[in-house]
Amino acid sequence: MANTIKIKQIGSPIRRPESQKKILVGLGLGKMHRIVEVQDTPEVRGAIAKLPHMVAVVD
Repeated sequence: MANTIKIKQIGSPIRRPESQKKILVGLGLGKMHRIVEVQDTPEVRGAIAKLPHMVAVVD
C-alpha cells in the first residue's frame, strides 16, 4: 500500500494569488478546515511547501 498523508486547510484563499488557489484545488482543498488524504509524493510535498500559511499536515 502506498504512503498517504492527511492535509488540512487552515488558511483562506481569499485575497491570495491565483496560483495559490490553483495549488489548493490541485490538492483537493478549497474550503476551510477540510481534510483530505493524498499520496505522499515529492510533488505533493512541494505543493505543501509552497503553502505553509494555508495548509498543515495532520496526524
